[in-house]
Amino acid sequence: MCRLAGSVGRRHIVSMMKLFYAPGACSLSPHIALREAGLPFELVRVDFLRGKALAGGGTLADVNPNGYVPALRLDDGNLLTEGVAIAQYIADVSPFSNLAPPLGTFERVRLWELLNFIATELHKGMSPLYAKTAGAEYQQSVRDKLAARFAHLATILGDRPFLTGDRFTIADGYALYTIRAAQRLKLPLPGALLDYQLRIEARPAVRDALEAEGLRPYAAASTTAA
Repeated sequence: MCRLAGSVGRRHIVSMMKLFYAPGACSLSPHIALREAGLPFELVRVDFLRGKALAGGGTLADVNPNGYVPALRLDDGNLLTEGVAIAQYIADVSPFSNLAPPLGTFERVRLWELLNFIATELHKGMSPLYAKTAGAEYQQSVRDKLAARFAHLATILGDRPFLTGDRFTIADGYALYTIRAAQRLKLPLPGALLDYQLRIEARPAVRDALEAEGLRPYAAASTTAA
């Protein structure tokens, strides 16, 4: 169970939440957001190798009929699914964490644009590479497309520390997941994105999230591999 400090600034009370996650899955994005926001939450691990069993009993089907993570259970019983929606909820209930621009601003629309690009072009764009029935020629075309999309992400980043400028947002946590997924699939990545990954993974909240999921930062993994 992770009981973290409240939001900075004016007090914003949020009840204990439960994040259903699988190590290294896209649930890493809202996991990072929760830690960056300093919100109280409990991690519930889903074991996909044992029929999506939950730590403590039951299966993921008892929580999310869609059968995938992430899922966020609120104290009032409401369940949120879909990583982009969960991350934005976390940002909005902890506004002083500055994980997203204020609602109603053009900067927030730009964040939606970026989150949708990451979700559709990068995250779901990798799905065909996990399909055993996909032929080699089709997989290569997917890899070529992804290389172009990650190059575009590097262009968006430019010479800035984070995707939207000088401040870490929920888009950076989501982008980190896709970069790590691309590395598992041995996809080529621009050097700028690897430098960016090192910066993101150096953040205390991100390090804590990786450690809690039993994951190594890229720098540690690459050093071991060398």
